[in-house]
Amino acid sequence: MLVSKLVGLRAATTSMMVTRNLAAAQKATDPIQQLFLDKIREYKQKSAGGKVPDASPAVEKELKTELEKLEKQYGGGPGIDMTAFPSLKFEEPKLDPIDEQAAPKK
Repeated sequence: MLVSKLVGLRAATTSMMVTRNLAAAQKATDPIQQLFLDKIREYKQKSAGGKVPDASPAVEKELKTELEKLEKQYGGGPGIDMTAFPSLKFEEPKLDPIDEQAAPKK
């Protein structure tokens, strides 16, 4: 009975801490914290679509070159999705049948 009360108390305390943390993340009281949250939101808007925000053409060209090198090195190509998990095929090994009658008995 005591154990069940302690487990219930621990669960209530944990849920209260999670609620407090979520509320703190949504509303910043510190001006520095608010600036940080604003910059994170701004970065999220700029990087929509998976692009590098505020990148110069030279940086984009270098990124493309590096990605092409990685594709060549790891077997990628024009029609291959490098972000997908590879499909693995395991075939049963071919074993020679054992002929027990042909084996000499001692």
